[in-house]
Amino acid sequence: MITKPRTPNRLAREKSPYLLQHAHNPVDWYPWGDEAFQKAKTEDKPIFLSIGYSTCHWCHVMERESFEDQEVAKVLNDHYVSIKVDREERPDIDSIYMSVCQAITGQGGWPLTIIMTPDKYPFFAGTYFPKSGKYGYPGLVELLLQVKDAWASERDRLIETGGNITEAIKNSPRRVNDEKLGEETAERAFRGFQSSFDKVYGGFGGAPKFPVPHNLAFLLRYWKAKGNDAALNIVEKTLEAMYKGGIFDHVGFGFSRYSTDKRWLVPHFEKMLYDNALLAYAYTEAYQATGKTIYKDIAKKIFAYVLRDMTSGEGAFCSAEDADSEGEEGKFYLWHPEEVKEAVGKEEGEFFCGWYDIKPEGNFEGKSIPNLIGADLNEITGDSGLKSRLDSIREKLFMYREQRTRPYRDDKILTSWNGLMIAALALAGRVFGCTEYVRAAEGAYDFIQRNLVREDGRLLARYRDGEAALPAYLEDYAFLTWGLIELYQATFKTGYLKRALELNGDMLALFWDEGDGGLFLYGEDSEQLIMRPKEVYDGALPSGNSVALYNMLRLSRMTGDTGIEERARQLTEAFGGEVGHNPTAHSFFMSALLFGTQPTREVVITAWSREEARDMLDRINGSFVPFATILVNTGDEELHRIAPFTREQEMVGQKPTAYVCKNFACLQPVTEADALSAMLQ
Repeated sequence: MITKPRTPNRLAREKSPYLLQHAHNPVDWYPWGDEAFQKAKTEDKPIFLSIGYSTCHWCHVMERESFEDQEVAKVLNDHYVSIKVDREERPDIDSIYMSVCQAITGQGGWPLTIIMTPDKYPFFAGTYFPKSGKYGYPGLVELLLQVKDAWASERDRLIETGGNITEAIKNSPRRVNDEKLGEETAERAFRGFQSSFDKVYGGFGGAPKFPVPHNLAFLLRYWKAKGNDAALNIVEKTLEAMYKGGIFDHVGFGFSRYSTDKRWLVPHFEKMLYDNALLAYAYTEAYQATGKTIYKDIAKKIFAYVLRDMTSGEGAFCSAEDADSEGEEGKFYLWHPEEVKEAVGKEEGEFFCGWYDIKPEGNFEGKSIPNLIGADLNEITGDSGLKSRLDSIREKLFMYREQRTRPYRDDKILTSWNGLMIAALALAGRVFGCTEYVRAAEGAYDFIQRNLVREDGRLLARYRDGEAALPAYLEDYAFLTWGLIELYQATFKTGYLKRALELNGDMLALFWDEGDGGLFLYGEDSEQLIMRPKEVYDGALPSGNSVALYNMLRLSRMTGDTGIEERARQLTEAFGGEVGHNPTAHSFFMSALLFGTQPTREVVITAWSREEARDMLDRINGSFVPFATILVNTGDEELHRIAPFTREQEMVGQKPTAYVCKNFACLQPVTEADALSAMLQ
């Protein structure tokens, strides 16, 4: 029987990998835009809005069960105007309607399902729905028919409900708290993490477990500020447990999105660029803080994965890899002992299986996820022969696995997530002395400058298949600025610092709330939706407001610009009530707060060249100094314009000289690296 190919729907003209995945559904999908809303008004139909992303497992399930189904398609096509949105391209739309879902149902997730009026006011929200009722979920067909009947008979009530929901969310008061954020808030954040810490398996709470590396970044800074070893112990236990678990790909490297169990064994197998960027940053800082090479090795494995599998031919970083391959979740990553022995031989195969928990009965649906949960990492790292043997076997298994059908890669370039990876690579490049990482970070930034900046200077959010689109969001500006600050401190090329200041200024002009303070998610020149959200919650990603606060505090210290610091103060006050009410939910904001409240050290090294300053820079890079900013002054006039105080900081006795200021007071300049180390500590 010959199957007639389906006529593609409107999504076939889009660039989003997620939308293209639905381009041959029988559902008459529209992308978000005027055409869809005008059709809904003309035909007097409600809108069915479905939001997801290309590597989302349950999005794939709902597509197979419902959106590929002719019966579901007929109901949608006859009675609704159906819109598909890629949440990674349109975080503004996703943020608004996810807030609606959480308000109505008490929870959220993807796929996100919204039914709303042609004027975009939502009156129904949920997540995954099977075609027919199961798992305690109502069936999609039944739901759609019920809403269709209600639209015909109770339309005024639905429209009123949509308006009320929107107004309630739009006008929900921000939590007010007279408490000034400071030392006591940081103490409560630490106690919150300490109380939820899993002493057996690391991490926080029970299943599912998410890495949330910015929680660990805060705890490292708290340890540094307070000397509380309990905070460092939490960080180390969690970093080691995550690496030992199946959430880390022990054959090809890189971390999966999260673990479905408390032991970190069974991952949700998709790999996201942002997780790997933030985790690499955390492992690099842990190496700085402890000097333990295991953390350096893990960070380098993450970068090996990203540079090998997640880097586009033009030097930027792709977004994600799918959990599924050949229609099965995790199939690419699972092993049976016989496969291992086939790949590397009986003796080596049995040896590897013994270490990595690969057994005949399996540990996941009859097969095994390689892991080191039962192993002693010190035994491996302390025995060079054992480590070399395991590495050799792993390389053979990797080559064997490469013959399998790979998971789908979402190759769109997002400015925000690239900013995070630029920051991680630049930090690791200077800490590990690895020029390859710095070059990769510079290459990604160069790509953004060439391809994701409009002629008028406006930053854009997404690039794919030769097309840059969408005015950049707050996260794009904040995360890229973070990356530029790290690039400056890795290279001391003044152009990166200058560009960071420019982006920060553009961000304030486009996103700042002149009425209540803080930064909106989308710019004043972007599409104006039914509301304009401001977010400060640090979830899977740190919020744009939290990263912007951190950037502004660092930039103000680096340049002496008190105007930037005043905006940082206003931003802190704008969100003080929310952060103070639940500081553990705002861990990146708390890291920024510690930077603002701890005695910072502003370091300027004056030398003929960066190489002349090498000994001093090595001391800085080998230390964990999260409350320090570093400038290198080689007489560059651009730096003198940006940071005028550097003009007077000259070399003493024609030697590289370090000027260190602490608590708004400058110490005696020093010309010896040992003296600088003592001042930093």
